[in-house]
Amino acid sequence: MIRILSTARTEFRIALRNRWVAIALVLMAVFSLVLSLAGSAPTGGLGVDRLSVTVASLTSLSVYLIPLLALLMSFDAIAGETERGTLSLLLAYPIARWEILVGKLIAHLSILALAVVLGHGLAAAVAIWSDETSLAGLPSLVRLSWSSILLGATFLGAGYALSSLSRRPSGAAGLAIGLWLGLVVLYDLALLSAIVADNGGWFSTEAFPIALLANPADAFRLFNLTASGATAAASGVGGAADAIPLWQSLASVLLWPIAALALAAAAFRKVTP
Repeated sequence: MIRILSTARTEFRIALRNRWVAIALVLMAVFSLVLSLAGSAPTGGLGVDRLSVTVASLTSLSVYLIPLLALLMSFDAIAGETERGTLSLLLAYPIARWEILVGKLIAHLSILALAVVLGHGLAAAVAIWSDETSLAGLPSLVRLSWSSILLGATFLGAGYALSSLSRRPSGAAGLAIGLWLGLVVLYDLALLSAIVADNGGWFSTEAFPIALLANPADAFRLFNLTASGATAAASGVGGAADAIPLWQSLASVLLWPIAALALAAAAFRKVTP
C-alpha cells in the first residue's frame, strides 16, 4: 500500500505540473454550468423537475468529455516513462507492475472524481436555487456522478493498455484519439446506419441491444437515462433506453472498468523498458 500511494502521489504531482487538474476542473465546471443554466426550457413540456432534465444533458456531456479526459491523462502513462528512460529505473525498485498501474489509476481517477464532483455540484446548486422541486433529482445526479467515475476508470484502463502497446507517446496519443472517435462518435453512427439498412430485421431486434451494451459509453448513457426516467429528454441511440433492462446496463457499467484494467495489466506485463 505504501508503494501504491507513493506512486499515486508522484503521478498527482505530475498532473498538477502538467495542468491536467486545472484543465479537468475548469472544463467540467464550465460545461456543467452552461447545461444547468440552459436546462430549464424543456421541463414544462416533459413534466419533470429541472435537475432531472439537467442530468440527461450532463449524461451526454459525460459520455464525450470523461473518456476524452481519461485518455488524454493516461496515453503517455507507460509510453512516456519508456521514452524518458524512467520506467527501467522505476522497475528496478521492489515494486510490482500492478502496483504501478494501481498507483497511476488512483491519481488519475482522483482528478476525474474532483472534476465530476465540482461540475455536478455546481449544476445541482444552480438547478436547486432556481427550482426547489429539483431536490427530487438529486438521486439521479448522485447515480450519474459515480457511474461517470466508473466510465473514467474504463477509459483510463484503455489508455494504459494503449500506452503499453506503443513505444512512443505520439503513437499512443494517436491510438487514444482513434479509440475515442471510434467508441464515442463513430460507433453510434455505425449502429444507426445498420438500423436503417436492416429496416426492422434481426439486427434491430436482436443484435442492436447487445451492441449497445458492448460499448462502455453507450452502456453508461443507457443506465443513467433508464434509472433517472429522463428518456423523454433523450434522442438518437439514447432513445433505446426503455427497451433494455436496467440491470443489463448496470452490469456493463460495472464490468467494463474491471475488463479494461485487466487488459492494461496484461499489456503492461509485456513491456520491456
